[in-house]
Amino acid sequence: MGIVKLYQRYAPEETRRKCLYKPTCSEYAILALKKYGLVKGLYKIYIRLFKTCRGIEYGIDYP
Repeated sequence: MGIVKLYQRYAPEETRRKCLYKPTCSEYAILALKKYGLVKGLYKIYIRLFKTCRGIEYGIDYP
């Protein structure tokens, strides 16, 4: 979760604002890690970042 928090703090704002989903991808990562643990949480994050978040539509997707 430390890496995600660093991203949230230091990544350029225009990069962070590209996510069309609520919660944002970085917030989703923290929630997934808390809810599912490391292994399943990382899998859920992978699915979100590389499969779900590639579209052009707004969506709501909680872990």
